Amino acid sequence: MIKVLIADDQAMVREGFGALLAAQPDMLVVGDAPDGATAVARSRSLGPDIVLMDIRMPVMDGLEATRRLAGGPKILILTTFDLDDYVYEALRAGASGFLLKDAPAADLINAVRVVAAGEALLAPSVTRRLIAEFATRTHGDRPRPAALNALTPRETDVLRLIARGLSNQEIAAELVVAEQTVKSHVGRILTKFDLRDRAQAVVFAYETGLVIPG
Repeated sequence: MIKVLIADDQAMVREGFGALLAAQPDMLVVGDAPDGATAVARSRSLGPDIVLMDIRMPVMDGLEATRRLAGGPKILILTTFDLDDYVYEALRAGASGFLLKDAPAADLINAVRVVAAGEALLAPSVTRRLIAEFATRTHGDRPRPAALNALTPRETDVLRLIARGLSNQEIAAELVVAEQTVKSHVGRILTKFDLRDRAQAVVFAYETGLVIPG
């Protein structure tokens, strides 16, 4: 059973998402919160697996709440705007996924399951905008960090493809290897750099200059 907490400053959003997720046989809505501070407190007392986190909330925004919950439940960011300035920082803070509030109900249900299973989820439009954001922050002439020397050539290939937004299945096809082999490479990459999931791997790949936008 996937335990979910919903943090949003709009009561109708909390109730709507709550009813939708509670109707799923594999999900249990353990609580909700109208602001980030309450989300942090209730997450620590209720122990959810996933927190659906709005970014713009009173008292404490979703970004700070995500930082404070680092190492705890997985955070799935929900927002109205796919150009939200805080998305990049939310991923750096440890969010595992990002979804627009106007996405179809099936997408929200799928997103919760994907993130609960340990994968990262980024809406395609968001991935493109994130890459554009990295392009303004990343400099091609920066030295290659020594940390990247810990990667084998094949792990380097896999990380580059993760940063392009490819799934394990797509990476397997690209490299002509078994999907299980790709999963093993991904696991080693995350372990070597203490990365939480694929979302952080994407951030890492661009911030280190391993992948240059364009």
